[in-house]
Amino acid sequence: MNVSSILLVRRARPRLSPLALFDEALMSILARPSRAVLTILGTVVGVAALVATLGLSKTAGNQIVGRFDALSATDIFIEPRLGGSGRASTSLPWDTEARLRRLNGVVAAGTISVVDARGQLVRAVPYYDPLSPTDVQFPIRAISPGLSGAVRAVFSSGRTFDAGHSERGDSVILLGRNVANALHIFTVDNQPAIFIGDRPYVVLGIIDAVERQPSLLGAILIPEGTARRDFGLLAPGAAQVETRLGAAYAVAAEAPLALSPNDPALLKVTAPPEPRRVRAGVQKDLDTLFLLLGLVSLVVGALGIANLTLVSVMERVGEIGLRRALGATRRHIASQFLLESTLLGLVGGVVGAATGTLVVVLVAAARAWTPVLEAWVPLSAPAVGAIVGLAAGLYPSIRAARLEPVEALRSAL
Repeated sequence: MNVSSILLVRRARPRLSPLALFDEALMSILARPSRAVLTILGTVVGVAALVATLGLSKTAGNQIVGRFDALSATDIFIEPRLGGSGRASTSLPWDTEARLRRLNGVVAAGTISVVDARGQLVRAVPYYDPLSPTDVQFPIRAISPGLSGAVRAVFSSGRTFDAGHSERGDSVILLGRNVANALHIFTVDNQPAIFIGDRPYVVLGIIDAVERQPSLLGAILIPEGTARRDFGLLAPGAAQVETRLGAAYAVAAEAPLALSPNDPALLKVTAPPEPRRVRAGVQKDLDTLFLLLGLVSLVVGALGIANLTLVSVMERVGEIGLRRALGATRRHIASQFLLESTLLGLVGGVVGAATGTLVVVLVAAARAWTPVLEAWVPLSAPAVGAIVGLAAGLYPSIRAARLEPVEALRSAL
């Protein structure tokens, strides 16, 4: 055969149209359905993990921010500023709680003050334990009736003060859980009492938990009126406020005017941080974490596609050699294997997007959460699967294209 004959043969080689290439790739996939399913599963797992992790990060972030809003974003603490001598530059009025409650957006408010007991010891009556000291010291705090609601106190026994206890200066107290345990008082059913110095006080309630001001669990709490009469309390020390969601900043601006109209700057107001910044920070951290987990799963799925595609190339050496001998070019062979892996990735992306979305909905339903998923995540998942399949099929397709017809036919025999 001369040179002109060889050129004629090369020119006579058929061109493979895109439609014919698609048919070849589809028929090759359908010829081995079990292998195609196993190959698709790798992408399904990867894409489903990516969609699910992104959706769960949004959903979990929404819940975390919601919990933040429900507690921290409604918390305001007010206290007098300290002057140059280290003393408070002003004092809160005795009707601080009533003034704060009149502000729009306030749910609960109360005052809390440190009481100087002048070293007086505390003992329980009639309990006596020879192995433990009978007289001890505990922190004493004077509170207004509304403080229990402002700190979200939970009582294991009894109840909190009312306005009458404070107005009359009744000799009643509340015990924090730690103090009650130390004094071996676990219920108020038998009306237990304790002595502070030589003054008896009836235990009205035992606080088991608080969501704000955790130091209260280790203190003895008495009404403000009682503290004024028995310990000479001069003024409330600080105020705790709980607001409705979204009202914290307005209340924080109005509270100093309500409590110290002549000079609001004398009061220090501790308001919650900007919730948008906290929300953005929490969401960013969660998105980064879950995205990395999803990408790891996606890489594992890509490796699965590459491995099974490479195995397919090795099993189809004879077919590749025959097609090359019949005129198929290296580009035709490479294109077919690339298209096969891309189609498998595309199908895996579609199934993975549906699976991941379903996982987000089921997890949210099981946890009584509101599912949150950006629309672009499931919509772009098929494209991600196709790209993963394309990338995974690059090396196997190049290897298939490099096979020489004679060597391929010889190895298949």
